[in-house]
Amino acid sequence: MANWFRRRSRRTDAPRIRPRSEDLATTKLDLHEFTPPLAEFLGRAAYAQLMIFENLSRGVANAPTTAGKAAISRAAEVSIAKHRALAEEITRSGGSVAGAMEPYTAAIDEFDRRTRGADWYETLVAAYLTAGFLDDFYARLASGLPATERDRIEAIYADREGEAVLRDQLNQELADNPRLAARMAVWGRRLVGDTMLAARSALTLSANKKSDEARVEPVFTELIAAHTRRMDALGLTA
Repeated sequence: MANWFRRRSRRTDAPRIRPRSEDLATTKLDLHEFTPPLAEFLGRAAYAQLMIFENLSRGVANAPTTAGKAAISRAAEVSIAKHRALAEEITRSGGSVAGAMEPYTAAIDEFDRRTRGADWYETLVAAYLTAGFLDDFYARLASGLPATERDRIEAIYADREGEAVLRDQLNQELADNPRLAARMAVWGRRLVGDTMLAARSALTLSANKKSDEARVEPVFTELIAAHTRRMDALGLTA
């Protein structure tokens, strides 16, 4: 498994994804040891969800068909509802929504720039794959929060209607234009590296990075396996 803690170059190849036979079929692992303080968690998570909503909004605006606009608008509604729920958690904890998000905007905006896609189809694949990965990640990272907040936040990320809507729309687009499949498969493989690095930046790490890496690696292996399943659901090779 690649070392997720090395400083990345300007552009790197996506890490190797293990064959499905090597996927871990055990109880889900969590990241409670690496959960940041509540305010930091909420600020990052809320802005990441806002970024997802913005991308979906662009997808609605640029959709080539009315059916596509309608489907993606539903996914955008689900995403903004998650953002608002996370913003309510910030307010409940006594924070300012804008103030909580502000320290993380530059890094998340850069991630958005790298993963936005060159056209509508790449944008839609990016929204489907990166949102699914980040929802999985933040749901696991929430395990280290105080119990009351943890339960509410895990419930926010349990809503996967938007993911299902995007999957169905992409399957329709790929069925209508099979020539897209090869390009979308390459794009999906490129996305996983940047998305993992964005997730990794949210972890609170100790001075012993070698030990941290050993404990984090199984979780990221499961997250990559879920990414592979999303690719499979589109008939794309991860």
